[in-house]
Amino acid sequence: MRVGLLGTGWMGTVHARQYAKMPDVELHVFDRRPERVAAFCTEWNATPASDCEALLATADVVDICYPTDRHADYAIRAIAAGKPVIVEKPLALDVADSVRIVEAADRAGVPLGCAMVVRCFPEYAAAHRLVQSGALGRPAAARTRRGGKAPLTGADNWFMDHRRSGGVLVDLAIHDFDWLRWTFGEVAQLYSRSVRAEAGEGPDYALTTLTFDNGLVAHCESTWMDPSGFRTTFEVCGSEGMIEYDSRTTPSLRTHSAGGSVAESPLAATDDPYYLELRAFLDAVAAGTPPPISGLEGAKAVALGVAALESARSGQPVKPARL
Repeated sequence: MRVGLLGTGWMGTVHARQYAKMPDVELHVFDRRPERVAAFCTEWNATPASDCEALLATADVVDICYPTDRHADYAIRAIAAGKPVIVEKPLALDVADSVRIVEAADRAGVPLGCAMVVRCFPEYAAAHRLVQSGALGRPAAARTRRGGKAPLTGADNWFMDHRRSGGVLVDLAIHDFDWLRWTFGEVAQLYSRSVRAEAGEGPDYALTTLTFDNGLVAHCESTWMDPSGFRTTFEVCGSEGMIEYDSRTTPSLRTHSAGGSVAESPLAATDDPYYLELRAFLDAVAAGTPPPISGLEGAKAVALGVAALESARSGQPVKPARL
């Protein structure tokens, strides 16, 4: 399968590393920085494309890893060429562009996936399964934390231009918004408070309270202001038990119930979550089955991020768009 990769930055490198593990994948690459493409293709045994049109003509599948503000235009170009597309999260910067991508794919009848990798992390997948199975009883509350130092890398430092990245709420917290919605259902409203870091143009720390249709309340902390390094945590409390995770502890995952506590570290050495999400999308395309994480799921995550950002700016609770 010929995969056309758009973007050779940090996330493009992450994806290329996974494709290099797949013997059935032939990687083709385009980036608007030709000096970057040559070295990138040498490193990952890929074939450079002369321009975007050449890449679209060659590829069986297109993987978009450009900065977020370019996602919509390039996704729609790939869809117009009839190519299955997977877009790195967030699907787009706003709800309107997200819907535009989803509707274009629906009209064209081509598969559209969104790379929401946290669903593929085994600890998050295990917690999702426990909740869905009823092992924790009736879920009542959840808490997530995600963050580290500000991502002051990449071409022209685009992450810290919040008009391009969406900032900490649309780019970072969206991981947890998506996982929470996937696990507990639709969100009725969000209330977010934030502070600004000098390097950015929007919130670099945010604390968001999500109230779900089923009454569950979740607190989501997201930050690019933690100098100690990247860390993720979650807790889920139900009527029959609790599960907690901390990426800095070993074992990282622990469940608690009336019968006692169980600790585990479910990540196997071969289970790279980025590999799992890309492999699953390619397998779905080959089998003619729906993508495991659809473009619509990606759009719903964007709706939560945008609503949280609106709340942070207005100081008022916001109901997310229902898609």
